[in-house]
Amino acid sequence: MTELEALQAAIAGEHAALYGVGVAGGKLSGARFSAATTLYERHRSRRDQLAEMLIESDQTPAAAEPAYDLPGPVTNAATAAALVLGIERRLAAVYGDLVEAAEQDRTRVFAIQALIASSREQLSWGGKPAAFPGQV
Repeated sequence: MTELEALQAAIAGEHAALYGVGVAGGKLSGARFSAATTLYERHRSRRDQLAEMLIESDQTPAAAEPAYDLPGPVTNAATAAALVLGIERRLAAVYGDLVEAAEQDRTRVFAIQALIASSREQLSWGGKPAAFPGQV
């Protein structure tokens, strides 16, 4: 995988994350809703940074899909939290790929920071610590 392919995969992952976290947020309240709102903004920021990197490389960023398939119905706070956890696990793998494919220091630093953030989010949404976050 090239750096540009990994950047495109990362922006596609962020598009999907924004959709999924938005769906999950509809079933959350209180502190969990606030955490999901903050997480949504972080994903939006990362998506925008990825778009900038791709545009600077004369690439057209992958567009968001109109909708995404979810792994199951999101009917309550527990299924919403499980969805967010799954999103963060998938993004950790995507950012692990970007770390590996990165040719530029700026890209590698961004990918490492995103991988760390995703790993932290996994812990806050009920995940277990992993020796090598993002490893499939």
